[in-house]
Amino acid sequence: MAVSVTLPALGESVTEGTVTRWLKAEGERVEADEPLLEVSTDKVDTEIPAPAAGVLASIKVAEDETVEVGAELALIDDGSGAPAEQPAAAEQPAPAAEPEPQPAAEAAPAPAEQPAAAPAGGASGTDVVLPALGESVTEGTVTRWLKEVGESVEADEPLLEVSTDKVDTEIPAPASGTLLEIVVGEDETAEVGAKLAVIGEKGAAPAPAEAPAAPAPAPAAEQPAPQEAPKQEAPKQEAPAPAPAPQPAAPAPAPAPAAQPAPVAPAGEPDGAYVTPLVRKLAQENGVNLASVQGTGVGGRIRKQDVIAAAEAAKTAAPAAAAAPAASAAPKAPVLEASPLRGQTVKMPRMRKVIGDNMMKALHGQAQLTSVVEVDITKIMRMREKAKAGFAAREGVKLSPMPFFVKAAVQALKAHPVINARINEDEGTITYFDSENVGIAVDNEKGLMTPVIKGAGDLNIAGIAKKTAELAGKVRESKISPDDLSGASFTISNTGSRGALFDTVIVPPNQVAILGIGATVKRPVVVDHPELGETIAVRHMTYLSLSYDHRLVDGADAARYLTTVKQILEAAEFETEIGL
Repeated sequence: MAVSVTLPALGESVTEGTVTRWLKAEGERVEADEPLLEVSTDKVDTEIPAPAAGVLASIKVAEDETVEVGAELALIDDGSGAPAEQPAAAEQPAPAAEPEPQPAAEAAPAPAEQPAAAPAGGASGTDVVLPALGESVTEGTVTRWLKEVGESVEADEPLLEVSTDKVDTEIPAPASGTLLEIVVGEDETAEVGAKLAVIGEKGAAPAPAEAPAAPAPAPAAEQPAPQEAPKQEAPKQEAPAPAPAPQPAAPAPAPAPAAQPAPVAPAGEPDGAYVTPLVRKLAQENGVNLASVQGTGVGGRIRKQDVIAAAEAAKTAAPAAAAAPAASAAPKAPVLEASPLRGQTVKMPRMRKVIGDNMMKALHGQAQLTSVVEVDITKIMRMREKAKAGFAAREGVKLSPMPFFVKAAVQALKAHPVINARINEDEGTITYFDSENVGIAVDNEKGLMTPVIKGAGDLNIAGIAKKTAELAGKVRESKISPDDLSGASFTISNTGSRGALFDTVIVPPNQVAILGIGATVKRPVVVDHPELGETIAVRHMTYLSLSYDHRLVDGADAARYLTTVKQILEAAEFETEIGL
């Protein structure tokens, strides 16, 4: 039977979509809910999952073609018996076939893994596999295991951390039990669907696996020793002869790190090569230039062992560096990598076209200008430092400075409704909104997106922090929906997060103002101390810029609004909201 794949409703006011890429070809096998194609609309790019398992029989709409909501995109044939048998056949031999590739792939760990594999091979074992982690992601690197072999895990408890070229994420345990075996070690790369570990019945397998294994060899080795000691005096004399061998064995590791730097110098990291955050952070902490390190991982990927080896080689090869301690304190230029886009002409992505059209529409349809104020946020930064550890433990999200700015901005909107309004040009009217729906600009590899915190004026600091983290995560994981991106009455853009002192940001269409947050920097400022009078102190300072539509908002309105935001931030009366 053929199952039709249609273009679903993708949100408020979305009537059509453009097929940007098919993730499967005709004749390929697809599973239910597996991403089948990518569709772009004027609000969001998203993946369309397969409605049923089967074979992709025919594609009705080609790439770059635009169709209306409800149109047929493809047909999936789910009547073949072969696809139904393949999963069953794959699952039955899995336990028997697992032990064979392990010793072949990893000769050294084989003895350690065989005892664990024996209990894991039972029918009660549950495989932990690498799930699909988003659009075009085909592999992931295990950056950290959160559990060790033998530890108990609960269903949906974070089990390991995985890094891809698009996102870092945690993989939850598919079932409760005991971690019997880890198949893919840290800093190793596996394809989507690959087996990462095995979870068995809770508390059952690891105990018997280790108990017989440890004591069994001990008596076997100790009993022959006293019996054959008098008979085999010569072999025992030869045994001490190799005993000095461990002494040469100690220097043997010394050449090992010395041998690794040899490939480090000649080869560099390829242009655009992906490096996991773990490896990049390790390189920054040890001052290792990744461009000079040759990776030994899959496809030449740089692993943490490569960085450690390069760091050790640099320590032994740099005695002269001790003579210049002052130079190390000087700021270092960033390590820049040439972009693979240099010298190329590529098709303009649909997302960039949509952003460009909206920005041109806003600039041509409004009389825009910008006002700027300077704000002392020292109290907020000190308050945040005291509360961030307890806040993260209590609320489950990090406490960044952003929620404080959002809170101050929405409080000021209630007192200055002209900033939270819309001009209805066709009717010749003005709508002053009675709720604060704040768009938060989020930087993304596809372009800037502005998910909306609905009813931000009714949320406290914790509520704003949670909603901001949730929406930003959806954008970066390409899981944002059109409804999440619509309905903003005011927008905030944190351009300072990228180091900009301040920006003259563009007011989005159907809004009359946008607030820009500049970089927070420490600098000397004249302050009026109650006892010392006017004195100079080091303070945390930032610029706030308000771009506005002069057709509705006057310069005095903008200045009054910015002054109110400044007063709220400098008063910093947020102790009760963050648990102080």
